[in-house]
Amino acid sequence: MTFDLTTTADPLFFQENRLPAHSDHGWYASAAEIDQDGSSFRRSLNGLWKFHYSPNLVGVPKGFESDECDVSTWDDIPVPGHIQMHGYDRPQYANVQYPWDGRDQIDPGQIPTRFNPVASYVTTFNVDDWLAPGERLTITFAGAESAVVLWLNGTYVGYATDSFTPSEFDLTEHVRTGSNRLAVQVLKWSGASWLEDQDFFRFSGLFRDVTLNRKPAAHVEDVRVTTHISSDFGHATVSVALKGLVGPDGSSASVGAPGTGVTVSVSADGIGDFTRGEDGVFTAEVSDPLLWSAERPYLYEVIIEVSSNSGETVEVIPVEVGIRRFGIEDGVLKINGERVVFKGVNRHEFGLNGRVVTREETLSDILLMKSLNINAVRTSHYPNNTFLYELCSQYGLYVIDEMNLETHGIWDKVRYLGNNDDALPGDKPEWMPALRDRATNMLERDKNHASIVIWSLGNESYGGKNLLELSDFFRAFDSTRPVHYEGVHWDPRYPQTTDVTSQMYTSAADIEAYLKENRDKPFILCEYAHAMGNSFGAVHKYTQLAYREPLYQGGFIWDFADQAIEMTDRHGKTFFGYGGDNGESPHDGDFCGNGILYADHTPKPFVQEVKYLYQPFEIEVGEHLVTVHNRTNFTSTEEFRCEAELAREGEVFDIVPLELTIGPGKSGSVDMPFEIPEDGEYTVTVSFSLLEAEPWAPAGYEVAWGQGVFGSRPVAAKDPEAQPAFELVEGIHNLGVYGEHFSVLFSRLYGGMQSYRYGMDRNGGRELLKAIPMPNFWHAPNSNERGWGAPAEDGQWLLASKYAVPRRGPDQPAYALDGDTGTFSFTYDLPTNPPSLAEVTYRVHGDGTVDVTTEVTPGEGLNDMPEFGVMLITQPEFDTLTWYGSGPEESYVDKRHGAKLDVYTADIEDQLAPYLRPQESGSHTGVRWAEVTDRSGRGLRFEHEGEMEFSALPWTPFEVENATHHPELPPISKTVVRPALARRGVGGDDTWGARTHPEYLLPAGEKLTFTFSFRGIM
Repeated sequence: MTFDLTTTADPLFFQENRLPAHSDHGWYASAAEIDQDGSSFRRSLNGLWKFHYSPNLVGVPKGFESDECDVSTWDDIPVPGHIQMHGYDRPQYANVQYPWDGRDQIDPGQIPTRFNPVASYVTTFNVDDWLAPGERLTITFAGAESAVVLWLNGTYVGYATDSFTPSEFDLTEHVRTGSNRLAVQVLKWSGASWLEDQDFFRFSGLFRDVTLNRKPAAHVEDVRVTTHISSDFGHATVSVALKGLVGPDGSSASVGAPGTGVTVSVSADGIGDFTRGEDGVFTAEVSDPLLWSAERPYLYEVIIEVSSNSGETVEVIPVEVGIRRFGIEDGVLKINGERVVFKGVNRHEFGLNGRVVTREETLSDILLMKSLNINAVRTSHYPNNTFLYELCSQYGLYVIDEMNLETHGIWDKVRYLGNNDDALPGDKPEWMPALRDRATNMLERDKNHASIVIWSLGNESYGGKNLLELSDFFRAFDSTRPVHYEGVHWDPRYPQTTDVTSQMYTSAADIEAYLKENRDKPFILCEYAHAMGNSFGAVHKYTQLAYREPLYQGGFIWDFADQAIEMTDRHGKTFFGYGGDNGESPHDGDFCGNGILYADHTPKPFVQEVKYLYQPFEIEVGEHLVTVHNRTNFTSTEEFRCEAELAREGEVFDIVPLELTIGPGKSGSVDMPFEIPEDGEYTVTVSFSLLEAEPWAPAGYEVAWGQGVFGSRPVAAKDPEAQPAFELVEGIHNLGVYGEHFSVLFSRLYGGMQSYRYGMDRNGGRELLKAIPMPNFWHAPNSNERGWGAPAEDGQWLLASKYAVPRRGPDQPAYALDGDTGTFSFTYDLPTNPPSLAEVTYRVHGDGTVDVTTEVTPGEGLNDMPEFGVMLITQPEFDTLTWYGSGPEESYVDKRHGAKLDVYTADIEDQLAPYLRPQESGSHTGVRWAEVTDRSGRGLRFEHEGEMEFSALPWTPFEVENATHHPELPPISKTVVRPALARRGVGGDDTWGARTHPEYLLPAGEKLTFTFSFRGIM
C-alpha cells in the first residue's frame, strides 16, 4: 500500500495505527536478566540502514517498500542519527522563526513543498528463533523528526508525529518467517511541525533508538504507581495499577484478572508484598517510609512478576518508586513538607552528535549538575529520552517535564500585529486533538518517575482556550503534580491555565515588586540568567531573593550546554559552528551558544559562579565569628567535613576542622579559629566537603565555601637614598633613562614610552615592549553588549582607543626630575564627539619600576566606557600569567562571587575563553599583583596598591572583535596586557536588551584616574 505524503498537511492527521502510549517500564524473562541490564524481550535495530535522500516529496522513491525494489546501491546511514549530520540536507539553526519562513507561502498546518527533505530507510530482520507462538511483535521509534511512515514486507503499517515521544506499531500481523523488510520514511516537516518551533537546530531522521519488542500473550502493557503520604510523613500507601494486552485485538484488561490464565505478584524490599484489591489495584502500606527528594533520592524497587498458572515465570518488571509529596501547600511549592528552591537549569538534549545522545552522555551531564549544586532541570522544550528521568530519580534532580510544543514564530505575529485570533494553537479547535495526543504521549510514558515534580504544557505558544483545556486535561490525568505554563504572562486571559506564576528573564527587582502586589501563586523563573557568551552577571540578586521572598522559589538557567556543531574550516582547523555556518537560511547566528557548558560539555569559566550561588550553605567569615546558613531541606552540616584555612598570598599557614551542627533551614555560628596576624593581608577560607563519596563526586569534594579577607598588604615605601641613580639623556626626538639594570626610551615623535628594557646584556638589554602603551577604553563586545546595541553606543570609545592622537611640541612630553625619580607626561586628544582628553604619566624609579598614571576627561555627554585602563603589548614569549587576585577562572565586577582570593597561574593562550563567538573574556578582578613571564620566569610584574582588574591575552580587543570564530584569530605574535581601573560588568539578565546593572558600570562624564606600576623581572 502506498502512502500519500501530502496527507500529512493536516493538523487533524497526526497518527494512524500507532499503539496507545504507556509507561516506559522494561520487562524481562527473569530476575537474572534485570541484573544483567538486558532484556531478551527487546532487540535493537540500531545500526547501518540503507538510505535514500530526496529534497522534497516529489523525489521520493516509488515503491521502495516492496521486496522487489533493489536498494543494494543505496547509501548506508547510521541509526540513530540526524541525516543532516551525515551529508544530507544541512543543519539549520533557527530560534524564533520557522525554518521555512520566507521560502514557502504556507499557513499553519500546511507543509513546505519547494524544500522538505524526505529520508527513506530500509533494513531487514529475522525473528524466526525469537518470536514464540502467541506473542506479539511491535516496533518502537523512540524519536523520529518530524513524522514517520512505516511499512513491513511491503504492507503499510502506520504513521505518527510528535518527534520526541515514542511511536510504537504492532507488526504481528505482517511479520513472516525468514527475512523481514522494514521500510521507513521520515519527513523533515509535516503539518505537526508548526507545533515544534523550538529554539534549536532543525534536524530530521530517526534520531533515537529503534527497537523490536516481543510481548508475551499475557503482558503488562502499562504500570501506574501512585503514592499517598500521611500528614505527619510517618506512613505511606503505595498503589500499583496494571494494564495488559489480552487477545489478538490488543484490547486492554487487568493482567491477572480471572480467566487470563496468569497470576501477578507485586513486592518490594523494604515494603513487602502488595495486596490486590477488588479493583485490581495492588497496594501496600509503608511505615516510616524513606522519602525521595533531590537531597536524598531514595528509591524502592518494586518487582512485578507475571507467572502462568503452572508457576512458570512469564515476565518480570522492575519499577523504581520514590515515595514523596510535592505540591502547593500553604501557598508555596513544597517537597515533603518543606519549601523548595529550584536551583535549576534548562537542558536541550544536545551533544557532539546533535540530539542523538546516549545514556552515558546523559549520566555525565547529571553528575556534573550535581557537582555544581544544581538541583533541578527543565526539559526544554520537549520530552527527553526516558533514561534522563530514570537518572534524575536515581541521582536526585527535580524535573519540570515539558510537552513537545512551541509556536514562537506565530506568537511573534500575534505580538506585533496584536490579533489573538492568529495564535497557535490559540482557540483553534482543529489543533486540540494533536495537543491532547502529545500530552498523553508524555504523561503516560513519564508518569512513574519520582523526579518529575511539575508538568509543563510547552513553551512560548502564547495562550488561549486550547491551552486552558489542555491544563485541565493534565490535572484530570494527574492531580499530584502542579501544571506549569509561562505563556499566561503574555496572554493573561486564562490565568488558571497554570498553577504557578512563571516568567522568563524578569529582573530580580521586578520580581520583588510584582510579588508585593500579587501573592496568589508561587513564582518561578522557567528561564533566567541567559548564559550566552561571557555572561552570568548579577545572578546573585536572584539567589538572594529566593531566601528573602518566600513566594519566589528559584529558577532555571538558560541553558545547560551550547548547541553547536563541530566543523572544520578550509585550513583544517576545527571549530564549533552556529547559525549560518552551514550555508543555511534563515538562521539566527550564534544565539544557540548560551550554555553554562561548551558544546563539548566541558564547563565554561562561570560555572564557578553557578556552583557558588547554588551552594547549599551560605557562609559568612567575619573577624570574630564564622556564621553558616543551612539552605538545605533535609541535610545537616554534620554530614560534611568543615575546615578553615588560614593563608597569605598563596601560602597556607594552618588548616583546622570546625565542629558545626546546623540543621536544615537553620543558622549557626562558631568562633573564628585563628588569631589573624597583622603583618599582611590574610584570607580565612571555610569549606564544606563530602565526608564520604557520593555517586556524583568523591570524598573530599568541596560543595560550599566562604572567605574572609583581613588586614592589608604592606606598601613598601621607596627610600630615595636606597634607590640606584639613573641617567637622563635628552635627545632631539627622544628622552632616555638609563639605570643599573634597565633603560627606558620616551619618543617625542610618537608620543609615549617606546622602549623598556630590563636585564642588561651586550645587546643593550631585552626589549619588553612591542608598542607604545596607550590608554584603553575598549573591549571586544560580549554577547549581551551586542544584544543591547552597545557597540553603536560605545563607538566613541573604540575610536578613542584606536586613534588617540598624541600632542606634539616642545612641551611634549612634560618631564621633570624629582630626586631619584623622573616623571614624563604625555597628552592625547581622543577623537570622540565631543572631544575627550587623556594624560599618561610615567614615573621612573632607579630600580626600573615605572609607575603609570592614566587620567581621562570625557567629553560632555558621552556614555560610560566599556573599560578604563592601559593596553601594554609585550613579547609573545611571555605566555604565562601569575596573579594574586580573584580566581581561578575569569571574573568581572558583577560575576565574582564564586572567585576566591589566592595566587594562581595559567597559560595566557587559555585566557581567552572559547565562547562560541570570540569576545571579551579572561579578565580578573581584585588583582593586587600579576606577573607575565616566559617559562624561565623572565618578564614583567604589575602591581596596584589596592585592587585592579587585569587581563593578559595573545590578542588585542580589536582582533578579538573582528573574529567571528576562533580560527579567524591571527597567529600569536604578542602578549597584550590590560591593567584596568575597571571594566563594565558582563550583564546577563538577557541577551536582547537587558543592560549591565548600573552599579557595575564605570561612572559616565567624570574625570577618572588609574595608577599601577610595572617592572621587569629576571
